[in-house]
Amino acid sequence: MGDSSKQIENQPSKTENSPGRILVIRGGAIGDFILTLPAIRLLRENFPATGIEILGYRQIITLAEGRYYAKAIRCIEYGPLAGFFHPRAPLDPELCSYFSGFQQVISYLYDPDELFSGCLRRAGVKNFLAASPKIGPGLHAARQLAAPLEQLALWLDDPAAQVYPSAADQAAADRLLADRTSPLLAIHPGSGGAQKNWPLDHWRQLMLSVAKDGIFHHLLLIGGECDGDRLNALRDLLPDRMTVLENLPLPVLAAVLGRCALFIGHDSGISHLAAAVGTRTLLIFGPTDPSVWAPANAETTILQAPGGDLSELEVESVLDKIPYAHVS
Repeated sequence: MGDSSKQIENQPSKTENSPGRILVIRGGAIGDFILTLPAIRLLRENFPATGIEILGYRQIITLAEGRYYAKAIRCIEYGPLAGFFHPRAPLDPELCSYFSGFQQVISYLYDPDELFSGCLRRAGVKNFLAASPKIGPGLHAARQLAAPLEQLALWLDDPAAQVYPSAADQAAADRLLADRTSPLLAIHPGSGGAQKNWPLDHWRQLMLSVAKDGIFHHLLLIGGECDGDRLNALRDLLPDRMTVLENLPLPVLAAVLGRCALFIGHDSGISHLAAAVGTRTLLIFGPTDPSVWAPANAETTILQAPGGDLSELEVESVLDKIPYAHVS
């Protein structure tokens, strides 16, 4: 599981103007952020005395706050920030002070007209690096996201992301799982797109088969805010053998997943989270390319549907890939 010793002192400051600070701006979904962590790790390893801060969606970037990567975070959903996307809008003085206080700003925001970068320069940012969030074919996404840092003479060796839950996250996981008997199997039957989801009937058959085998003593059915319908369809399937964990804070969910013997899911951000805490993962891929989008972690097994059609992937094919020999 993630190493809680990788925590760093977390004293966020919005107005501090100390030298040597780096700001990473990263929007996007959970998986997008986790795929960017290897790039942020490059910065952290090569500038260990530099305070790294992250601007993004708070519920996602909290995975990095005080957990090795970032000293502080700031939410991108802040009204005055909208002025930085208009060429003639007045810029908020507090934000100008905030942005200009960084020695280096690295932005993964989509900015085709360079409106945002132009406003950052108006605000006093001297060193700005535009890093495209768009991912193309042929190269793992983490490598594509780290490639802009080559302009800073930084090259990525390892594209595997890692997440480090804090001691408080681990304690919360302990409380949630206090009465759950190991080994645990975590299942996330959703994703960010319907085309990436294995049919619900297949999930039902898989869960019943796994429960019948008895190797896993308890199942955790995992879901986020977009998974409600799929969770509702499955939540009563194994009333005595399964716990539904819905909408947990991501750092706590990371700690929970780190206690599981196996995670089974799709091409999703939660799958990336499970892999990033070192959990053995079995991931079902449909139309998306696993060579680009799958976690690069060593304990990840990929099963791609024939022709990318998830309805054609049989339950038996998934059952055959479950590494029972490694369950303890």
